[in-house]
Amino acid sequence: MQALEECIQNHGTRALAVLVKGRYALWLPVWMHDKVTSCLEIVQSRPFSAQKLDVITSVFQVFQNYQSLLDYSERDALTGLFNRKTFDEQFSRSVAPTDHSRQNRSSDESHDREGVDGEGQDNTMHQWLAVVDIDHFKQVNDRFGHLYGDEVLILVANILRSSFRSHDRIFRFGGEEFVVLLRSTSLSTAHKVFNRFRKNVEDYYFPQVGQVTVSVGFVSTAQGSPVEILGQADQALYFAKENGRNQVRYYDDLVAEGHLKSKQVSNDDVELF
Repeated sequence: MQALEECIQNHGTRALAVLVKGRYALWLPVWMHDKVTSCLEIVQSRPFSAQKLDVITSVFQVFQNYQSLLDYSERDALTGLFNRKTFDEQFSRSVAPTDHSRQNRSSDESHDREGVDGEGQDNTMHQWLAVVDIDHFKQVNDRFGHLYGDEVLILVANILRSSFRSHDRIFRFGGEEFVVLLRSTSLSTAHKVFNRFRKNVEDYYFPQVGQVTVSVGFVSTAQGSPVEILGQADQALYFAKENGRNQVRYYDDLVAEGHLKSKQVSNDDVELF
């Protein structure tokens, strides 16, 4: 495997090696955003001829180009994060209620109540949706120009990547707004994770611009349609922005405290395009 490790370290396209018992291996790493996401291994009992290597490499390059096209259509060109189109497709599928889920809703709610510890903390694992907005971003563009504004967006995107796990999903909605899908986490941990990200942004020094802060609104995706869930996270976000910015607010807490009113949205109220 040393040949493969050296190939990856040198950003190579292929590696050859002789294995035990006269077996010959060809490795073709799949590169995506300067990282190896997977690797194709081909093993045979005779050395690879130059002609065969050319054919395999050419076919593999077609596959790589196809993967790049798919990836390009799913991602935001500036930050490299997933785009709004990808969010709409993935999120609608992940929370679309089925007849089976409706029948089991009462048992799910009972299970949720059981996930409360002696101190009243909800330890039930949920998926959480957070909407993130960069505070006073228009002022950044107006004062420093769009070039520095774009740099702020790229750096915030990098902080998002480093603040969340690989199996969480991060999207750029456009402008200065991002969305995070945090998976299999309790409410208390969700609070900590989102606040840690907020603090990471606050503590970061942005070239020329200096300090930048973000506001975050989040909600559980366990109940409601995609429109309801996204709308609730948006309400929590705008409450945060209208009440001091640079804070994380949870929708259910705001409803319980009387700051927001819970509103159910029926299919007749909203028409999706």
